[in-house]
Amino acid sequence: MHGEYKVPGGKLVVVDLQVQDERICDVQVAGDFFLEPDDALDVICKALEGQSAKADTPQLAQAIRTALPADAVLFGFSPEAVAIAVRRALGVAKTWRDYEWQIVHEPATSPAMHVALDEVLSMEVAAGRRPPTLRFWEWSAPAVILGVFQSLRNEVDMEQANQHGITVVRRITGGGAMFVEPQSAITYSIYAPTELVSELSIADSYAFLDDWVLQGLKSLGIDAFYKPLNDITSPQGKIGGAAQKRFAHGATVLHHVTMSYDMDAEKMTQVLRIGREKLSDKGTTSAAKRVDPLRSQTGLPRQEVIERLRQTFVQMYGGTPGGITADEYAAAEALAESKFRSEEWLTKLP
Repeated sequence: MHGEYKVPGGKLVVVDLQVQDERICDVQVAGDFFLEPDDALDVICKALEGQSAKADTPQLAQAIRTALPADAVLFGFSPEAVAIAVRRALGVAKTWRDYEWQIVHEPATSPAMHVALDEVLSMEVAAGRRPPTLRFWEWSAPAVILGVFQSLRNEVDMEQANQHGITVVRRITGGGAMFVEPQSAITYSIYAPTELVSELSIADSYAFLDDWVLQGLKSLGIDAFYKPLNDITSPQGKIGGAAQKRFAHGATVLHHVTMSYDMDAEKMTQVLRIGREKLSDKGTTSAAKRVDPLRSQTGLPRQEVIERLRQTFVQMYGGTPGGITADEYAAAEALAESKFRSEEWLTKLP
């Protein structure tokens, strides 16, 4: 049995093993990681010998951690990474390639419809009516999208928002407010079975679900990296941020990211109640400047950046073009009207 796990931002761990009488045996751990002292690799393998083939990731990781000498140093991997590779060898931990992905890039729609589609498509994946999906967003109007736990009055100057014709909506995920205008940002959502990230902590799942984006940005010449908990950044400043929701029924994880392509920083500071200190990690030191990490660092039109990201996803994980069905649009429109356009939802935290 053979399993592999690539640590996001780290190294590849490869495990080969056999199972006899429901116990793990004949374990070999390999990879391009670094480990000191060298004989600690034998310790890791021996720690896994005899473990139950039904053991979960925390149990296997704890067995490795307990067996390792105090002076052992692991570079680019961890006991959890080895445990995930073991679970993949056993066929119980899922990888991206275990699914048939659909990639959706539909025409622009309203902010309320976007946040409604996130909920509807997550439910469709959970119900098995839709395959796991990557969706790129297109904006029909400028908007501020609040995190579900944010206070409206603390985050948004509604007088300025109304003056600039900016719609304010509240999404179902946590995190900070997003300011977007058509063609100014690149936003995408992933709707996946929770089992894809069930072996990972919440914190580790953020980097795992966005690793393909980092690879795509690097192919464009951007020295992109992940800054915990949820930022995609570069030496020139922050590029974007992620947010995530695992639904109560446990079947689906929604993960979405907004990255700045070329935003009007002056307008952002007028509408959002944020200071220059917060804006400084978004790649600008003056509100008069633009927040343009993807445009300035690639020199490419926005659609070309999106296409490179799409190609990277397909190369790494597969995927075929798809679309949103009429029934899904109808369900999203109904949800947008009953929930996401309502004053009650917007002001749930006034």
